[in-house]
Amino acid sequence: MRILFFSDYYPPEVNAAATRVHERARLWVREGHDVTVITSVPNFPQGRVHAGYRNRLWQSEIIDGVKVVRVWTFVAANEGTVRRFLDFLSYMVTSFIFAWREKRPDIVTSTSPQFFCAVAAWAHASMRRLPYVFELSDLWPASITALGAMKPGLLMRWMEQLELHLYRSADSVVALTEDFRRDLTSRGIAPGKIYVVRNGVDLSQYSPRPRDAARAAELGLTDTFTLAYIGTHGVAHALDNLLRAAKLVAATAPQVRFLLVGDGAARDDLLKLQKELRLSNVLIAGPQPKADMPSWWSIADVAIVSLRNIELFSGVIPSKIFEAMGMGLPILFVAPEGEASRIVTDAGCGIAVPPEDPRALADAVTALAADPARVARFRKASIAAAPKHSRTEQAQKMLEVYRAVLEARAASRL
Repeated sequence: MRILFFSDYYPPEVNAAATRVHERARLWVREGHDVTVITSVPNFPQGRVHAGYRNRLWQSEIIDGVKVVRVWTFVAANEGTVRRFLDFLSYMVTSFIFAWREKRPDIVTSTSPQFFCAVAAWAHASMRRLPYVFELSDLWPASITALGAMKPGLLMRWMEQLELHLYRSADSVVALTEDFRRDLTSRGIAPGKIYVVRNGVDLSQYSPRPRDAARAAELGLTDTFTLAYIGTHGVAHALDNLLRAAKLVAATAPQVRFLLVGDGAARDDLLKLQKELRLSNVLIAGPQPKADMPSWWSIADVAIVSLRNIELFSGVIPSKIFEAMGMGLPILFVAPEGEASRIVTDAGCGIAVPPEDPRALADAVTALAADPARVARFRKASIAAAPKHSRTEQAQKMLEVYRAVLEARAASRL
């Protein structure tokens, strides 16, 4: 099968979309499929082009057997509104144009969160009369309004109409959560065209391992109880809540440390808050290469997953959950109760804490630090749960969707 995949993000970027698309694409290649990804020059989230790359009009490379085509975009940091929209719109235009240079695929796919990527893929598939699959990882633009980045109005209503048009026009929509499927069906999208393929983890990369003693010693975390948040430091993640909880924990549990690894729009504010609160029990590290993530996770005793207290986020399943499971880490889920919290609690591999409640988080952290037997039970449960969410299984499910779409197309021609 020849697959043409539109994704605004791709390694060496390390966000969830880049990781998900890459890890599946290389598995498809290993099975003999031909995969091309149309993406931009790596720059997320800082809005700075990564070393070794230039923001050229067109360039290509092979990564793990996947042909990666990078097109010019208006590079912007993951913050603000106008510049980010220029980034999204420029990718929509250039990806659509340069996709015509590629061999005719059997199927076209795009992934959200930003659906101008989907516009480019849908337009390309429509003009070439190819089947199109929309992978939905975020209810965009609803999440923009929920985060306060844009106010409801004429533009938002137009974007919502465009969103619905893309769902209706796609041969199939692959939702990352059951809540997303329910949202789509409630808005009139035919249930039969919606599949659910949850996020997952590459167990060949993320698996239990000894603590990286050298890294822990370098960071001063050798004899500590460490809780780690590893991922984008964005406005959606409420990481200031972790710092305020750390202030409360410091007096009662001096052995506890909070480790934040990554970058994003909120990072500078977090550094300022750390200084303001005089937190010696918080370490905020910068962005790290994707290949080093398992080493950073190995330092942790507990993984933290955090989101803001927004109702829309009850339907989101952060990919960090599955990476933590793969590493055999207990999970402290600090986000609205919903599908993701049920995954954690049903597996028995962690606990859910109300979001944006520093006292509740501090109490949960203190209790875990004082109960090594409970932490050990959570570790064992994480290891047992991880194979149920393997990236290999996810990649196979996506291929099943593609085959079903191709078969339906072929049948319609008879």
